[in-house]
Order: sequence, then C-alpha cells, then structure tokens
Amino acid sequence: MTDDSAVPPPPAPEIDITVPHSARVWNYWLGGKDNYAVDRAAGDQYRETFPQIADVARAGRYFLARAVRFLAGEAGIRQFLDIGTGLPTVDNTHEIAQRVAPESRIVYVDNDPLVLAHARALLTSTPEGATDYIDADLRTPATILRAATATLDFAAPVGLILIGTLGHVPDDEEARSIMRRLLAALPSGSYLALADSINVGEAHKEAARRYSEGGPVGYHLRSAEQIAAFFDGLELAEPGLVPVSRWRPEPSPFEHADIETTLAAVGRKP
Repeated sequence: MTDDSAVPPPPAPEIDITVPHSARVWNYWLGGKDNYAVDRAAGDQYRETFPQIADVARAGRYFLARAVRFLAGEAGIRQFLDIGTGLPTVDNTHEIAQRVAPESRIVYVDNDPLVLAHARALLTSTPEGATDYIDADLRTPATILRAATATLDFAAPVGLILIGTLGHVPDDEEARSIMRRLLAALPSGSYLALADSINVGEAHKEAARRYSEGGPVGYHLRSAEQIAAFFDGLELAEPGLVPVSRWRPEPSPFEHADIETTLAAVGRKP
C-alpha cells in the first residue's frame, strides 16, 4: 500500500509542470511534498552551489511566525495582506494571527494555480475572522489592492507581509515603485514585515545567478542598502534591519544556522 499523503496531487490543466515555480521550489526546500520534478531539479541545482538554502527557507518561515505574532500581539494589527504567500504549510499567517486575535482578517496573494487550489481547500478561518486568496502578480499592486478591499478595510491599519518576494522583480526602481504604491494605500499605523536575500557570499551569488539563468523563476539579490530603502519613511521596530535569524529570535530545535544572506525588518507607517 502506498502513502498517498507523500505524493503531490495530479496537476490541474492550468498548472504548467514543465517549468519550475518559486512557490513549489520553496516548498521543496522546506521539506514539503507539493512540488514536481522540475521544481526539485531547480531546487537541487541551487542547493549544490549553496547548501545553506534550506536553512534560509526555514529561517524565513520562522521570521514570518515571529513577525505575525508581534503584529497581532504587541502592535494590535487585525488585518494582514500576505503577498507571495507560497503553498500553505504549518502555521500560516491566518493561523498565527487568529491564535492571538480570532477576529483577524487575512488576504493571501500568489500567482501559482497550485497555491490557489491548496488555498481554497486549506486556508479556513475562525468564525470571527476571515481569510481570502487573490490570484494576482506582485507587479500588479492596483489589482491586488482593489481585490483585497472585499475582505480588508483600508481605513484601519494593515500588516503588509512580503517574505522572499521582491527578489522576483529584478528592476530596483520597479520594485521600489511597487512598494510605494502598496504602502501608499495603507493608513497610518500599518506595518511592513519584509525579508529578502542580499548579494553577499560568493556561493550564494553564484547559486542565484545559475538559478536565474536556468529558467523563468529567477531571483535578484539586492544590497543591504537597497533592502533598507524599501522601509523609507517607516519607523523600524527593534532590532531594526538585521539578518533574518536575529530578528527577535526565539528558541527552536531546528533553526541552528546564523543566516547572513537574508535581511529582515518590521516597520510602522507613521
């Protein structure tokens, strides 16, 4: 007898399994089963050059959990817009937020049909709160914001979450424009929680170069200064912009590596 839980679902007609997709590659690095051979090949190629990538993926996931707990708890945020959410896994944004405040409302955004299929099945909500999923690309902030108004009230503060997402926009001015437009739509008291990889470490830079050349996924590494610029005009919560594993770290039996290749911060819009 086979274990069906260890086998990814058959692809829907609109899912192209001939090219890798970032959400599925990320799922592979996290040890998930929701990926295909083409995703595993891309992930393995990256890992051959930069073996620490699985630690980086886990560190980003742990940062998400810590940041959402901070936002829902200390900051009192009750609305979240999670862009580039990836495939649902343990402790998704809505689960963490609604554990703190059951009335929290969460909108997820991604552009992978497999993510959409899983989101519809798995991203349920508490009776007091709400979750929704938008099938959209990061490069279309107006579309995202317009669709999000069905669930979120932009007259009240929102927690904007972008974990490992902006690297998919290689042009720095376009990435900054996207960020400006997203933040401009949010009221005072909103927050940005962001983590992204930077261009340090020869193995890391070489892995990213090969990854980008090998197919349509691609990931652009920025400088620390370029990442910091995404927070222009925001008030950074302590400890500021730091390596992702050092942002308000908590004990974990899994996160043992000090991740220098990804920076993270949480900033408040005045």
